Amino acid sequence: MDEEILIPITMFAAIFGIVYLYFSTRNKERLALIEKGADASIFVKGKMHTAPFWKVFILNFALLLMGIGAGIFIASILEYGLGVDDEVAYPGTIFLMAGAGLFVGFNMTKNLDKD
Repeated sequence: MDEEILIPITMFAAIFGIVYLYFSTRNKERLALIEKGADASIFVKGKMHTAPFWKVFILNFALLLMGIGAGIFIASILEYGLGVDDEVAYPGTIFLMAGAGLFVGFNMTKNLDKD
């Protein structure tokens, strides 16, 4: 059997296993709570206003991509303007700016949930 086929099979098995464990554990927890007489309303998402998932995802994804773009731009300035080694400048600034973008996205999501 070729080794190349083992990678997708392993990835599929790992994803399937994680999803299976998540749903089976959630089901067992809910059944245990119902047996103890807990109210079923705890399983429903809260009535409090939250932003839709797609808005939060698009906001965070856009800010992540903008952070990566800004990281590449700043790294090129560091490399050509200041002479910083490109093996240090590019990964460092890309991760730094991507993290900053995700942090800004987190704070904007908190504000989005308040509205």
